[in-house]
Amino acid sequence: MTVTNAAVLVPGQGLRSRVLRLADPRDDQVLVRIEASGVCHSDLHVLDGDWPVEEPIVLGHEGAGVVEAVGPAVRDVRPGDHVVLSWFAPCRRCEACAAGRAWLCSNTKAVSNTLPDGSTPLSDEDGTPVLPFLGLGTFSEYAVVPETAAIVVPDEVPFPVGALIGCAVTTGVGAAVHTAGVRPGESAVVIGCGGVGQAVVLGLGLAGAQPVVAVDLSDRRLGLARELGATHTLRGDDPALAEKVLEITGGAHHAFEAIGRAATIEALPGLLRAGGNAVLVGMTALGTRVSFDPFDLADQGKNILGCNYGSSVPAVDFPRLASLYLSGRLPLDRLVGAEAGLAGLPAAFADLRAGTGLRTVVRPGAPAGTSAGTSAGTSAGTDTWTDTGANAGTNEGVRS
Repeated sequence: MTVTNAAVLVPGQGLRSRVLRLADPRDDQVLVRIEASGVCHSDLHVLDGDWPVEEPIVLGHEGAGVVEAVGPAVRDVRPGDHVVLSWFAPCRRCEACAAGRAWLCSNTKAVSNTLPDGSTPLSDEDGTPVLPFLGLGTFSEYAVVPETAAIVVPDEVPFPVGALIGCAVTTGVGAAVHTAGVRPGESAVVIGCGGVGQAVVLGLGLAGAQPVVAVDLSDRRLGLARELGATHTLRGDDPALAEKVLEITGGAHHAFEAIGRAATIEALPGLLRAGGNAVLVGMTALGTRVSFDPFDLADQGKNILGCNYGSSVPAVDFPRLASLYLSGRLPLDRLVGAEAGLAGLPAAFADLRAGTGLRTVVRPGAPAGTSAGTSAGTSAGTDTWTDTGANAGTNEGVRS
């Protein structure tokens, strides 16, 4: 049994600092000391009640760390390995997995926020079970995960970079390279330049896209997008946005939405040339509905593509992305905006809500830190900080 400090979403109380008990790894499970965890919009969806889940639950799913111990059935991971965690641990047995499409695994339990056997290794001090978000729960000093979720990468990869490979980078780069299959010389527009959107820009650079138009409301984010390879940048509130995109691209071959908002998703087909792809990368709140002109889609042969985890296979793509970073071809460290202890989570979520900053990475074992120049208590001990979220308590008792 391991004791771990964690950020727990508690029914009716929001996100709170808690000391939890973590069971030792069994069978094919792996105990990981979490060294870094990115703060992702998916965590914010849960915190703000957009995605109902059963509580209490440890948030965080974009993590990297060091293997501390392994269960007796583990074959490919050993103590001391540096690993990036996959939030969609595949079963490796279903039809999709056998076809090399792990992102469509039909047997994963990660989306139920449990380990593959339906259990949770976490419990409160009074014995109450606590779930790990997407089977990981990386806003914690330690996590027990299935072996299929722990992907070994070179020790030279910094933990904050490894954490982003675990979600934002794989999703964004994969959206361009795998989902859309961008070819050299094809044009693209990226709406939303947060962590995932910037990774799409990087993926478009790898694919040789030209021109690449980045769209956002933050001048800081647009500046970074330009540095990472965007050839043009436009403000999202420009009333002539669509006309300018069409002027630059002649109608884009590919349009990526990396926000998850109905209005920007609906705008995608209007930015495309005939035969173009609208790629839905950003995750919406549950129940969101959008409208498209079906005649335009059919008449012009335009495609709407859903993108789950960048259509990637973590066991293959994580090491590849790590290698590209180490070779200098993917400057992933540029995506890290700030580092913080767990106490920096409230400020990090405030940044996400504002939609202006870059990716915050929390270091669960670090002392108190900040995400955007503000402090929020300490990361040690019990209830020393909280984040009530935009809709605290709305998730209570619901299983996703």
